[in-house]
Amino acid sequence: MPKKALESLTESMFYVLMALHAAAMCGTDIAAHIEQLTKSRVLLGPATLYTILAKFEKEKYIRETEVDGRKRTYALTDLGRSAYEEELLRLRQCIADAESELIEYD
Repeated sequence: MPKKALESLTESMFYVLMALHAAAMCGTDIAAHIEQLTKSRVLLGPATLYTILAKFEKEKYIRETEVDGRKRTYALTDLGRSAYEEELLRLRQCIADAESELIEYD
């Protein structure tokens, strides 16, 4: 059975939602926020970032809040906030599972 759209998020997608969870931002600000937050471990090029933003907009995870020439500012919707929180919960469970596995085999 095919997965529903955005059932699982890539690391880049998760970080885009995380950035927009902090505040409404334009694409350049999102990329800079992620780069700073991850100490350059996660770098999003324009093609990747704008592909993610287009998917999120199509799925109604984000909405445009301002357009100034080519600069577009995005904000999370309630659906996007929920997707972020669900992914955060899933990742926390993954960490808990891994830590429990380490304890079992020490």
